[in-house]
Amino acid sequence: MSRTLESANREISRVRDLPYGLARTQAAERQVRLVDSEGPDDARAYALSTLVEAYVWGGEVDKAYVPFTRLVRWWDERPDLFDEQDRHTLFWSFKWMVANLTEFPTVPAAQIDRTLADMEHRFAVAGNGMNAVALQRFVWSRARGAEDTAAAYEAWVATPRDDFSQCEACEPGDRASYLFEVGRTDEGIRLLERTLTENPTCATEPADMLSHLQLAYLEEGRLADAAATHRRGLAHLADSHGDMAGARGRHVELLARGGHGDRAVRMIEADQRLLTGGDSPDSRLTYLVHVGAALAALRATEPGRPVRLTTVPATTVAELADWARAEADALAAAFDRRNGTDHVSRLVARAWRTEAAPEALDLAVIPAQARRAGTDATDGGVSGAPASALRPSDPGSPAPGAELPDVTATLLRASQLVDDSDPAAAAPLYLEAARHAEDAGLLADAGSALAEAARCAQVLDDHEGASWAYTRATTLLRAGGADPLLTAAVVRTHARSAADLGRADAALAEVERCLDELAAPTTADGGPEGPADVPGAAELAERRRAEVERERAELDDCAARLLATLGRDGEAATRAAAAAEAFGVAGHVADASHAFWLAGRLHADAGATDPAVEHLESAVEGFGLVRDAGLRAQVAALLIDVLRRAGRDREADDVARVLTD
Repeated sequence: MSRTLESANREISRVRDLPYGLARTQAAERQVRLVDSEGPDDARAYALSTLVEAYVWGGEVDKAYVPFTRLVRWWDERPDLFDEQDRHTLFWSFKWMVANLTEFPTVPAAQIDRTLADMEHRFAVAGNGMNAVALQRFVWSRARGAEDTAAAYEAWVATPRDDFSQCEACEPGDRASYLFEVGRTDEGIRLLERTLTENPTCATEPADMLSHLQLAYLEEGRLADAAATHRRGLAHLADSHGDMAGARGRHVELLARGGHGDRAVRMIEADQRLLTGGDSPDSRLTYLVHVGAALAALRATEPGRPVRLTTVPATTVAELADWARAEADALAAAFDRRNGTDHVSRLVARAWRTEAAPEALDLAVIPAQARRAGTDATDGGVSGAPASALRPSDPGSPAPGAELPDVTATLLRASQLVDDSDPAAAAPLYLEAARHAEDAGLLADAGSALAEAARCAQVLDDHEGASWAYTRATTLLRAGGADPLLTAAVVRTHARSAADLGRADAALAEVERCLDELAAPTTADGGPEGPADVPGAAELAERRRAEVERERAELDDCAARLLATLGRDGEAATRAAAAAEAFGVAGHVADASHAFWLAGRLHADAGATDPAVEHLESAVEGFGLVRDAGLRAQVAALLIDVLRRAGRDREADDVARVLTD
């Protein structure tokens, strides 16, 4: 039975609401198959363009050319079945195709030339502006290092913008990256500084332009600006789409050249998938080039620094540098054969000649002097807290001279800065508030403020500072008689930084200690259990019991993640499943779904298909119940992959279908 146009459009629109990835791509493929078999023809353009977009942004750009070619052919045959949105998407997709074809060395230069010529012809016939065509001519010339690249750039910049121009957030970054490449650094910096005042956003911005700008500042010796821009860029990376290989590689390069080899190596380890793959060969090569620059700087002083990788046969910086150079040279040679130049090979060689900056960058969010001050004031018995301060706080009796109004105002200012996405400026205010509270004898309040400072440091990759502040905050909270629930929450948040620093064992011990502390009977305010005949005591006790049970489940979930970090995957999967069950019993469906997801991933990595499918199905169902379509699709993508690897294609198709039904 044929679908109506309304029904088809509704299902295709649901695909477009899914996050990019395998689940969205397979759902889009299914919609194309349905239109081909059932119609209606009026929906074909919408289905094909949705599939093109899914491939482009889902990391499979090499597959996009076939549905794009079908879309163009359909336009030639039945332009009357394209509405205005379909028409715009068709012509917009030409930009993706030309740019993406250049990113695969196996695509012949003649094919790219033909596609570019076809784009120019069709834009002219349709009466479209020619800015997008000029951009793609520049992109192709730049990729080859052709003699006319500078002229192509000036022609693009001089061509008036139109409906098919690069998005206003992306264009300045594209221009600046070229200006930096050819040595017009001051011009590129001015362009990006002016653009950033307008707060541009899109799928890749401002993360991409910030990654370029940080290195430009480093080249100019503007170290404070480089550090601030690096922190800002990291904060935006999490919200970007695509593999962002270039941006991630530039952050690695800045860290290594800026004297932070430990952070550079940790970032390489976290993104090691990009060493062996990416959205395209060009994307991978871009990452390798920037990592190569980083490794060249590190190798000069610490060639034996260890690296922990599972995808690459290298255990030290020197070994990784040699491996990466061989891989980059092979890719560069393939591109140069296609392009008929030696441009890419010269870029690779230049990267491996990179040297460290003359001075190290100060990237600390929690200043070293603050950490030293806390350590110097420590009594030998308790880490991070002065002996004179280790007494329970009494909120009703602050110490003489306590500046509580100032503390409150300081906390409010810090909180506002966090809301305004400026955690770097908020951190010193939280530290100030913690100092005042501790001086007043309010240890629990001091611990809470210090934990907020730690969180600011954590999100900006200052894990050393964050770990110090979390550890001290935990000590102050316990010494101040804080509710064990609050202490447990701080310990859980600390776990990420501890794991990144190779201290997962210590973090796990703290998690287990919190579980023991929560096992003791307590009243609604966290103190020892009191009489049950007080009015309302039963309700308060029940509420407290529920809060404690939830926190215990959170701690089990945290323990599972730490165990996985330590390579104890079997224990981790068991602990994650237990946490999921506890969350489910308590009615916390979203939390249960996350824990089931973790258990499913661990079983999938171990090749245990049946338990992986069971837990992933529970996660898909749970995220569906809480109407989180994005996470539901992410888990479904993994479930589909597990099923297909096990040869259970029919079940995989069923999962893809339910996402849009």
